[in-house]
Amino acid sequence: MAEVDARADRRSEGIVINDDWPGYSLDLFSYPAHYSGDLDCVIVPHGVIMDRTERLARNIMDDLGDHDIVVLCVLKGGYQFCADLVERIKALSRNSNHTIPMRVHFIRLRSYLNDQSTEDLHILGAEDLSFLAGKNVLIVEGIVGTGKTMETLLEHVKAFKPKMIKVAGLLVKRVQHSLASVPDYVGFEIPNRFVVGYALDYNEYFRDLNHICIISESGKKKYKV
Repeated sequence: MAEVDARADRRSEGIVINDDWPGYSLDLFSYPAHYSGDLDCVIVPHGVIMDRTERLARNIMDDLGDHDIVVLCVLKGGYQFCADLVERIKALSRNSNHTIPMRVHFIRLRSYLNDQSTEDLHILGAEDLSFLAGKNVLIVEGIVGTGKTMETLLEHVKAFKPKMIKVAGLLVKRVQHSLASVPDYVGFEIPNRFVVGYALDYNEYFRDLNHICIISESGKKKYKV
């Protein structure tokens, strides 16, 4: 990635994609034909996501190896990242002296209408998380924007008195007025643009896209509700 600043020595920041990064031409990749005209560019190709996810799995193994953990997968946008991350942790556990026994629980957050985050946050499946008491928790999220949603979720989870909470976020947006809280494990820090693909959606579309792409203005209009 020509315009990427990889600050690999500061793991919590992830791979930094600069604001002036134009992305990759869609012509370089395969993607569903039904999204023709709906995308501007590929910002993170699928193969790069996979490689970065493997590195995050290694970091988590280094930090949490031999701890029992409960993985709290944030649906729907985090399901693909969570599935791939868990698979890579399991693969590392099979070939290591360290191991991480894992349970996976799913919750769903919803705060977006079209491309705008709203104050109306719904947490589904998190009404009773009493089984987290005394447990090591790894929250896995697809994307973190202002951090308000994550802060609300963290406060909710803390109320059930887990032993430890770590957060893995595939994407973190650079946005104004963002909260100081940053995931412990970050895949990519990206510009403040609306991205779709790899289970991230726009009104439930684009989840079937393997790459992470920037949606076009015509795409927003086409799928607006």
